[in-house]
Formats: sequence, C-alpha cells, structure tokens
Amino acid sequence: MTFSELGLSPEVLQAVNALGYTSPTPIQAKAIPIILAGDDVLAAAQTGTGKTAAFTLPLLTRLRAHANTSMSPAMHPVRALILTPTRELADQVAESVTQYGKQVALRSAVVFGGVSMAAQKEILRHGVEIVVATPGRLLDHIEQKNIALNRVEMLILDEADRMLDMGFILDIRRIMGMLPKNRQTLLFSATFAPEIKKLSNDFMHAPKLVEVARQNATSETIEQWVFAIDAQRKRALLVHLLKTRDMTQVIVFCRTKQSTENLARELKREGISADAIHGDRAQSQRLETLAAFKEGNIRVLVATDVAARGLDVEDLPFVVNFEMPNAPEDYVHRIGRTGRAGSKGVAISFMSEEEQKQREAIEELTKQSLPPQIEPRFWPSWIPRPAPAALEAATPSPRNTTAATPPVATAPVAAAREAVSPPTPARPTATARALAASTNPHLLSALNGRLANFGRTPREVPALLLPPRYR
Repeated sequence: MTFSELGLSPEVLQAVNALGYTSPTPIQAKAIPIILAGDDVLAAAQTGTGKTAAFTLPLLTRLRAHANTSMSPAMHPVRALILTPTRELADQVAESVTQYGKQVALRSAVVFGGVSMAAQKEILRHGVEIVVATPGRLLDHIEQKNIALNRVEMLILDEADRMLDMGFILDIRRIMGMLPKNRQTLLFSATFAPEIKKLSNDFMHAPKLVEVARQNATSETIEQWVFAIDAQRKRALLVHLLKTRDMTQVIVFCRTKQSTENLARELKREGISADAIHGDRAQSQRLETLAAFKEGNIRVLVATDVAARGLDVEDLPFVVNFEMPNAPEDYVHRIGRTGRAGSKGVAISFMSEEEQKQREAIEELTKQSLPPQIEPRFWPSWIPRPAPAALEAATPSPRNTTAATPPVATAPVAAAREAVSPPTPARPTATARALAASTNPHLLSALNGRLANFGRTPREVPALLLPPRYR
C-alpha cells in the first residue's frame, strides 16, 4: 500500500513524498481512512510506529477546505486542538504539523509552559487553525481570553494515559467542556489504562478501535537486556559500558530530578560528555540540551520520565534504564525511544536487589521474559558467585537478539539463589525462576555440586557495613 491509496489531499501527499516516505506504517494504514471518514478513533500502537503522522496527515486533509491566505484573524479560528502531556511532545507534534502542512494554507501554533506567554499570545491573536498545547498552558490562555475553542472540529489527545498519570484529568475534562459537542475526537497512545476507556465513553461517540499490536507490547526491533547489579555500583557499570563498548549516543533514564543531575555530573567527571533534562530545567535549556544531543555534541542524555514520551531522536541506538521505573508502562515508553520506524535498538536496564519487583511487573505487563544477566566484573553481592569453570560454560540469553554479537559482554545470572537456598525452601520467587530459566544446564549442575552447603553458612558482613546499633 502507498500513501496515495489512503485518500489524502494532493498537497499533503506532496509533502509526504518530499520527506521521502513511501509506504504507510500499519497504524497509519488502518487509522487514516477511518479518520478521513469522520469517525471517532481510539488507537493503540507501539511507540515509534508513526502515530503522529497517523493523525496529522488526515487532520490536514480534512481542514484543507478552510485553508485561506486572508490576513484577518476572524478567517482563522481554531479548527483543531491537539493536547499532549509534555512540552517536548508538543514541540515534536507541532514540527510534524509544519512539515506535513507546508503546501496547505493553514496556520498552526504550539503553546506550552516554561516560556513567556507574550510570544504565544501574539501568534494566537493573529488567528490559527491548528493549536498544539499542553493542558495547563492552554487553560492559562483561555483564562486570559487569548484563544476561543467554540469552532473546534477535531480534538486529538496524544498519549492520553500519560496526561492522566500526570494529573491532567480535571484540566482535560474542563477543556472538553468548552468544545462543541459536534466534533471528531481521536485518542492515540501506546498504552490504554481503564481510565482512558472511561474518558472515551464520556466524550467520544461510538469510537472505532484501531490496534496494530497487543497493548503494552514492546517493539520486536528492540534487543532488551537486564543487568543484575548492586545499586551503588550502577554508575561504575554504566561508565564501564560507555568506555568499552561502541555506545555513541545514549539516553539514560532515572526516576528523580536529583538523580539525573547527579549522574550527569558524575559522567562529566569521568570524561564523558553528558547533560540532564528534567521538569525543573527551563524550557529553553531543555530545548538547547536536546538539540545538542541530536547533533551529537552530547553523548549521554540523562533524563527523567518527562522525556520518555515526546523525544524523537532519529536512529537512536541505545537506551539505558539506570533506575527501573516504578510504573511498568513507563518501561514501554522509555525503551520506545530506540528501535523507531523499523530501525534496530538496544535497551539496557540495571536492576538492583530492591528493584526485582519492578522487573516482574514489567514482565507481567509486556507478557515477555526478561532474564537478568551479569557483567562478571560487577557481580552483585546479593547473588553468590559461581566457580570460574561453571561461569565459562554459561551462554547469554537476551530477549530479542538482533545481532550476532551481543552489545555488551555478559554472563547470565546462575540459578544460584535456588541452588544455595535451604533444603526445604518456600515457593521460589519469580526472579529465581527467571534466573533458572536463563541458565545453562551444565552451569546449574556445577553449582549444585560445588555450592550445596553454601546457603547453610552465614555470610560474614564487615562491621563497617553494619548500622551502628549492630556493630
């Protein structure tokens, strides 16, 4: 199938061809004809599969009838509203609208927080047909009467589940209450929580469900690795991988703003070009840092989940989860920064002893096995070390091996926790079962023979590592 078969306008097709696109992705092929027919759409697709174009191309085609070159603001009322959860995603969507709409006389604007409202107000005052916005800043403009939404014909919620996670549900409902009831509503996301379905029932009319893959699935083009590691040695392992492997461009995800700042600072001390991006950074700083990363001037971009959605870096080869996400859905979006548009990528996650439940939750959500691996030089203290001969017999087992040689030198975690546990253990944990499943049978046999009595001998802990009251 080609784009010309989807019913897009000649102007939009001209822009698509100029960008070098030939065939639509599955989500585009399924969603575009339904949107052009005027139906409401509830679309689920893996991140990086072209969701933005799936709603932007038909939007421009449907609004082409309103295109005009008049200088009067009255001739350019807001016809389409696109809501996004983050500034980065809003900026990315607005860029797509501009690229695809070069040949169509429709005005567009993007409004988000973190920057002055004055420039945004001036653009809105001259009239625009398409507005891309974050909910909070849009409400600011509405309260100042800089924008009217009574002529909106199309509403698109991009990454709606993330907006709910960020606490925007009341803002979204308030905005929807200001829109005409006779409109077309589109919801696009990689994951759909029950709250999204409820929202669709409240504000959509008989939406058509479009799915091109199982919900919460990860892309088959992404090779996934999980490393078992002590929390305090994660930085050393990251530096080791960056210095010994060909990891030229990497996004590293942390859970907190402070973690991102600390890690970026420590990487710089190691001679690695790095910078942080998070919600406390000014928008101008975030855009400048992101631009430097895309241009290759920064090797490592350390980010919070604010960057998990909306960052579109062409052919990004590596993503590292320095800290496992608390919400398993965030894992899907984090690793979705690589392996986009059919290209291959590698996602590496560092799992400490305290983060095993997060890995199990990710496995349950994505319906896949992520057996932990070990970098021999960074063997975690919470897993007994096997004999060298047994270790050499092991072979790594990544989830999606897309290359003949693994991206990092690894050895799978031996099923040591089961091999060294008491004679009558309780039901083995999911982590122990995963470790056993990823272990070479020869290694398991060797461990059973050499470490049979290890678990009955208490481990000696240096006094300096104990809390004061136990010394």
